[in-house]
Amino acid sequence: MRWVGTLAVALVVFSVLLLLKGASPVTAYTGIWESTFLRSRSLQEIVVQMTPLVLGALAVAVPARAGLTNVGGEGQIIMGGVGACGAFLFVGETAAPGLLLVAMLVSAMVAGAVWAGIAAAMRLVAGVNEAISTLLLNFVALDVLLFLIYQPWRESPVGQPATVELVDAAKLPFVAATRINVGIVLALVLAVVVYLALSRTRWGYKISVAGGNAEAARRAGLNVRLLVLSALMIGGALAGIAGMIQFAGVEYKLRPSFGYQLGYTSFLACWLARHQPFPILVAAFVFAALSVSGDSLQLDAGVPAASIHVLTAFILIAVLGFTASRRKAAA
Repeated sequence: MRWVGTLAVALVVFSVLLLLKGASPVTAYTGIWESTFLRSRSLQEIVVQMTPLVLGALAVAVPARAGLTNVGGEGQIIMGGVGACGAFLFVGETAAPGLLLVAMLVSAMVAGAVWAGIAAAMRLVAGVNEAISTLLLNFVALDVLLFLIYQPWRESPVGQPATVELVDAAKLPFVAATRINVGIVLALVLAVVVYLALSRTRWGYKISVAGGNAEAARRAGLNVRLLVLSALMIGGALAGIAGMIQFAGVEYKLRPSFGYQLGYTSFLACWLARHQPFPILVAAFVFAALSVSGDSLQLDAGVPAASIHVLTAFILIAVLGFTASRRKAAA
């Protein structure tokens, strides 16, 4: 009931803003519900959009268990797409479909892990805070992407800068007769794997100890440096998989806007879910649904589609503020 009340406050505040814009909150919310949750195509789009968000949020959750803040999901997702595209260009479109997809997946994981590993190395060698290094590496990853699509990987010297489109054999297959690609299956499986790894393995226990008190972990004989490195690199690998799915299941080519804002939205989804793997699925669904409902808000209520970001912000402030208040009261 407390959560329901918190969300209700966010909706009430947003309703006031709608009234100030001359729009009817009832019309807006009714339109969002009907166009987003009562239409098969919209539900499919929600699942498509939530898939990389789940993996991007898991990429934040794993390092968080070790007391680390991975803000570099955006860059790691981009590098995952770059790794997948590089594998496609290197292996060639004539390769067997299964081999091609596996090569793209492995390359994406390695690219994401290495990119996160750079931040881990900076922390371990030079003491640079990983929140700062991962955030700044996002901009470097974007520069790498732009260099590749403007120069060596550019499909054509004329027109918009982009790589050649994937052949059908390199695209992720769809689930039944829908627009949903099999990436959602991989995302759900990895959510279970991450949960089990964090809660049922010695490695998960060790990174929890290191995240709770690094000095105590060292005195207990744990290799904290290795735990930090592994947590960040596994997070990067998960984000790299998100980039591969976005590349091979949604966009099919690299563009300047590839994976735009996926990493930052994933970061918020992870915090909304308190870094827990299964609640991350719900948080990713909520963010994807809000994104899909933006067009409905513009058509039905007559307010800009970007207004949905205001509602998203209100929900985040309300929920996270409630969480912080409850923890403070408990302390």
